[in-house]
Amino acid sequence: PVEGANGDAIDPAVLVDDDGQVYYYWGQFNLRGARLRPDMKSIDPETLRTDLITEAGHGFHEGASLRKINGVYYLVYTDISRGRATCLGYATGPTPFGPFTKRGIIIDNAGCDPHSWNNHGSIAQFRGQWYVFYHRSSQATNFNRRVCAEPIRINPDGSIAEVEMTTQGISGPLSPHAELEAWRACLLSGNVRTEAVGPSPHNPTFSEHLTRIQDGDWAAYKYFNFSRPGAHRVRDFRARAASLGYGGTIEVRIDRPDGPLLGVCRIGRTGGWQNWQTFTCPVHDLDGEHALYLVFHGKEGRLFDLAAFSFG
Repeated sequence: PVEGANGDAIDPAVLVDDDGQVYYYWGQFNLRGARLRPDMKSIDPETLRTDLITEAGHGFHEGASLRKINGVYYLVYTDISRGRATCLGYATGPTPFGPFTKRGIIIDNAGCDPHSWNNHGSIAQFRGQWYVFYHRSSQATNFNRRVCAEPIRINPDGSIAEVEMTTQGISGPLSPHAELEAWRACLLSGNVRTEAVGPSPHNPTFSEHLTRIQDGDWAAYKYFNFSRPGAHRVRDFRARAASLGYGGTIEVRIDRPDGPLLGVCRIGRTGGWQNWQTFTCPVHDLDGEHALYLVFHGKEGRLFDLAAFSFG
């Protein structure tokens, strides 16, 4: 522990300023900060500041991270101002101790999982491009978290435009012809969630898939480029699924859950939740970049699990 850093001493962060001074930050609901002594084991109590940002004034929940960009101090933190701690917000100030003015939200992970909660991360520059690094809940629990990244832009006035969660992340639009693991959905609606599966006779390696799918659930994947140079036109949709129940259908839609329908893939009973089979249906061709929505329908209860899909 850092001597003197008392009171809600969670989620510590360190900033090394241009002059070599080192600052230490910590806390939940009310952010505290102080300059570290040269021994790097204790704070200088005369520099201690409390309430640098607060829940009431800034939506501060926890998880502070400091950066200095173009002479301005950026404070990135878990923001609860939208009702749940799903956002990364940011505030800026003229010194390591502020005063900090809230500027906005960088990213919100609401909807990534049935139990979406908490979002820790920060921003960093690599090869001239700025990125936000954050996490999403997974496997329908507050405690399993998936590290993600999205490109961001810092505007001339120092503001950061909010970005959305995507499946593509920093890699650019996805190819519809490459098989994509179903767990890579950036949005889930309803009961559907990811599930981790360890090695077994049916599945020799560790993997994840979508499970507990019920009627009306959907999963979103952003974004696919259906006009990639050299790629052939899409003709069919292929889903690798398993079902011990009645199975169901997958409506393949673009842009929104009730968007244009490309096709309907019928998923049959496979005799076990780990007995994976490939089901295929014809789809309409299309051009451009689109979000893909898989909308699930069937009888009551658990319909089927989905491991991966692609277009042919």
